[in-house]
Amino acid sequence: MDFLKLAGKTIVVFGVANRKSVAWHVAKSLEECGAQVIYVVRSEQRRDSLTKLLADREVHVCDVEFEEQIDALSQAIGDAHPQIDGLVHSIAFADYEGGMKPFHETGKKQFLRTVDISCYSLIAISNAFRDVLRPDASVVTMSISTTKMASENYGFMAPIKAALDSSMAFLTKSFSQFSQVRFNAVGAGLLKTSASAGIPGYVDSYLFAEQVIPRGQALSTQEAADVAVFLLSPRSSGIVAQTLVVDAAMSINYFDDQVIAKSVGN
Repeated sequence: MDFLKLAGKTIVVFGVANRKSVAWHVAKSLEECGAQVIYVVRSEQRRDSLTKLLADREVHVCDVEFEEQIDALSQAIGDAHPQIDGLVHSIAFADYEGGMKPFHETGKKQFLRTVDISCYSLIAISNAFRDVLRPDASVVTMSISTTKMASENYGFMAPIKAALDSSMAFLTKSFSQFSQVRFNAVGAGLLKTSASAGIPGYVDSYLFAEQVIPRGQALSTQEAADVAVFLLSPRSSGIVAQTLVVDAAMSINYFDDQVIAKSVGN
């Protein structure tokens, strides 16, 4: 039974890096639902490293820092697939050159490059694919559960994710002039991915999150991916311009008695 109505849909997924990637979990679940997934990776080296994982799949290369590559990609995919049912934007990059610094010392070049890759790329991709997106297509981007938690080790990424969330809403409004394309975001809590493991202090934050989450178990990458798959499906047609927080209730439990007792040494 095709409950999500995804069988036969064509979805373009950006951002698979390895088996731990959110994008891979989304793509794998889409395939299990009968969708055709078109993969887009950042470089030829990345495509080579994914040869075994993505065997027999359609894989394209596009570095979203370069608009000409985005345009060439949309042309190539559009020629082969005149109608696209959805896009997954699972792209994030933080330029932490020189190490972590207090937020007020963030370098302009670092900040703007990170905005370009992590946020503006959603706008650029959506615009490039607008003519091949079906009128009722769904675009989903991967965000974070809160952009107001001033975690030192996350640096300037939270404000950039806030810009991503806002851009998603404005894209919805802009596209509504000529279509019913939906834009939504998955606001995931802390996940165990290769990319996150490279953030200084992230492992400790992940372990803390596991204590704060009421069930005592961290959010899994698959759980975040499942929400993205739902948002890509026609079953979520009434959800538009929203960031769906997926944090396993972490945000309601910061003042758990046991967590407090450990913190104050009781």
